[in-house]
Amino acid sequence: MANDKNNAPETQNSIDNLNETLTDMSRKVENNKKPIIIAVLVLIVVIGGILFFKDRGNKASDSANVAIGNADYELIAGNDSLALEQYKQVAEMGHDAGNRAALNAAIMLYENKDYEQAVNYINKYDPKETIVGAAALSLKGDCYVNLKNYPEAVKAYKDAIKQSDKNPYYTPYFMLKLARVYRAQEDYNAEAKLYEEIKKDYPLYAQNTGLNVDKYLERARLDANKK
Repeated sequence: MANDKNNAPETQNSIDNLNETLTDMSRKVENNKKPIIIAVLVLIVVIGGILFFKDRGNKASDSANVAIGNADYELIAGNDSLALEQYKQVAEMGHDAGNRAALNAAIMLYENKDYEQAVNYINKYDPKETIVGAAALSLKGDCYVNLKNYPEAVKAYKDAIKQSDKNPYYTPYFMLKLARVYRAQEDYNAEAKLYEEIKKDYPLYAQNTGLNVDKYLERARLDANKK
């Protein structure tokens, strides 16, 4: 299995661009990525709000709650740079507010293509919630893909798959990301195994997204036989 980062294909802003050519599979995944990201961000906001008021009720004077409220305000106002700096500060303060701030900072750093810093803040985040935690781990994998550190990307996506706890919408999506990394590493047997699992355990995902799993499974098997 080829692990040499220097021989790895060029990457862009996400795992869906690992291959040089945008294939039909990438289009299907890309088309479904936006609603997935929106759904996860909504969850972050809702859960963040619940934790904010819960912690506030217990510690009304906690400066972390005030600080993250100010950061949220700046983000809503469109002051992204200021919001990011405030989230970074809150992330160092601890409490539930600090935990959410770390994830918010990581998301913004990823959007800024500052992947190393994004990983640092994801590592400060405690993935307590199933879906939000899995999305954070998947984001960590995306960062490593863009850094061409595929072994670490594999670990992150495996953690995301485990954290998502067989969710029919998110788990197969993370599995597809992992499959693409295996392909980049020329580990076609591992890639084929993931497609087999998606086909067996998540048939509705392929059906709902229009993803031709058989096509990519056959390709992986053919490439594995050539090695």
